Amino acid sequence: MAAAPVWSVDPRTGKQREQVAMEATAQEVDAAVRAAHEARGALADRTVRSSFLRSAADELEAAKDTLVEVADAETALGPVRLTGELARTCYQLRAFADIVDEGAFLDVVINHPDDTATPPVPDLRRYKVPLGVVAVYSASNFPFAFSVPGGDTASALAAGCPVVVKAHPDHPGLSELVARVLRRAAAPHGIPEGVLGLVHGFEAGVELVRHPLVSAAGFTGSVRGGRALFDAAAARPVPIPFHGELGSLNPVLVTEAAAAERAETIGAGLAGSMTLGVGQFCVKPGLVLAPAGAAGDRLVKSLTDAVSDTDAGVLLDHRMRDNFVAGVAERAQLPDVESPVTPGAGGEHTVSAGFLTVPASRLATEGEHDLLLEECFGPVTVLVRYEDDAEVHSVLSRLPGNLTATVHLSEEEGAGRGRGAEILGELTPLAGRVLVNAWPTGVAVAPAQHHGGPYPATTSTSTSVGGTAIERWLRPVAYQNSPQALLPPELRDDNPQGLPRRFNGRLER
Repeated sequence: MAAAPVWSVDPRTGKQREQVAMEATAQEVDAAVRAAHEARGALADRTVRSSFLRSAADELEAAKDTLVEVADAETALGPVRLTGELARTCYQLRAFADIVDEGAFLDVVINHPDDTATPPVPDLRRYKVPLGVVAVYSASNFPFAFSVPGGDTASALAAGCPVVVKAHPDHPGLSELVARVLRRAAAPHGIPEGVLGLVHGFEAGVELVRHPLVSAAGFTGSVRGGRALFDAAAARPVPIPFHGELGSLNPVLVTEAAAAERAETIGAGLAGSMTLGVGQFCVKPGLVLAPAGAAGDRLVKSLTDAVSDTDAGVLLDHRMRDNFVAGVAERAQLPDVESPVTPGAGGEHTVSAGFLTVPASRLATEGEHDLLLEECFGPVTVLVRYEDDAEVHSVLSRLPGNLTATVHLSEEEGAGRGRGAEILGELTPLAGRVLVNAWPTGVAVAPAQHHGGPYPATTSTSTSVGGTAIERWLRPVAYQNSPQALLPPELRDDNPQGLPRRFNGRLER
C-alpha cells in the first residue's frame, strides 16, 4: 500500500492547511527505531542528559511564538491556553533535569557481605538502568504537554532512553516543528538527531509497538486505540511494558450537607471544570452524584445558569465533533434522562456545552443506562440525583477505574464530623488521585503528583505526570561480588557522584 500524505487541518473550518509529511512506511519506522537505538550511548552520562533537557526547554521557549501560532492553527485551543501549556512543558523538562542531577531515581542500594546473617549476605549492589528505546504516542488534547515534548518524552530521556514519537494526526505540523527544536537542542551536547524520532500514520504506530528494538511504550488516547496497542505489546515474542492512559469518567460526589451549604458555588465550579478547554481534558468531571431535593435543585439551577452562558467551541477535529454530537444525543434519549441545557452541535464546526440528569436508581443495576458510565469526550457531564447513601454506594460500586475521584464535603464533614473519612475510603479504590472540595481539571507537575488509575484509566499502576514518571522507563539490576574497579561509578563505595543511596541498611546523602 502506498504511503498517504499527512495534512495539517484547521479544525475551525475543516479545511486542509498544508501537507506536512507522508505516513511512515515500515522501513521508515525501522530506520527511526534503529537510529534511536544507536543514540543510547549518548545519553549514558547523567550530566549530558540534564543539560540536554534544560537546552530543550530553552529552545522551546525561544521558538514560543511560532510554536503557539501553529498549535492554535491545528487545534483551535487558543493562544492563552497554549502559551500556558508550553510553559508547563518547559517547566517539566527542567524538573526532570533536576531529578537527573540529584540521582535518587537510580534507587542505589548497597549491602556489604554479612556472614552472620541467615542466610549469609554476599556483596550486593543494586540500581536502575534505562530500558532502551521508548515509543511515545501523542495525545490530541495536549499538543505540547502530552505530545512530542511532553511528559512521556521528557521522563524517558531523563531515564536515558531515546524516544520515537508517533505524531497525532490533529497536530502533525506542530509535531514536526517541535521535533526539530528538540534535535537542535541535542546537537551541542553531542547527542545525535536519532535520539528523538518522529513517525506519522496509523500503521506506523502499530509497526512501532511491534518493533523488536522498542523496549517500552507510553500512550495517551482512547480506550479502543490504547487497548489495541496494549494487546499488541503483550503479544510480541518479547512483551514490553505499555503505559497507557485510555479514558476516565472522573466521578464527583457532592454530599447533601455540602449542597445545602454552598450549592451555587459548587454548581458554578462544576460548570467551569466541565467546559474547560471545551470539555477536552482527560480529567473532566463526567459524572456527578448530587442529592435529590431542594439543595440539589439549587445546584442544578446554578449549573444551568453557568453552562448556559458558555459560548460554543471548536473541538480538536471534526471526527471528535461528530462523535460528541452523536454520543450526547444517544444518551439524552434514554428513559428518565433529562437535559436542562442541551449539549450538541453549536454550528457547522462547533459544539455547545450542556449536561444531562438521571435518577441514581437508573444506574444502580446493569442495563441500557450503562452508556452514562462511559466517557463522552467534550463539554458535557451527567448529573446523577441520589435519594440516600445506599444509592450513592450502588452507583460508586459500578464505576470503572478513573484518573480522579472527587468529593465535596461541608465544613463540618471536612473537620472529621460525619462520613468524610468513610467517603474518602470508598473513593480511593476508584482512582489514582482523590480530591476534596476541588475540581480535577488541572494536573500540577509536582513530585507528589499521580496521574494514573485503575483500568481503564491506565494500563499500569504508574504515573505519567510528576517525578516518579521516570520509573516507567527503568529496570533494576544487582551486581554480586563485583570488584570495585568493575562497578558502575554509581555503585562504588566512595560514592564519587554524591548520590542518595541506602548503604548497609541506612539511608545516606
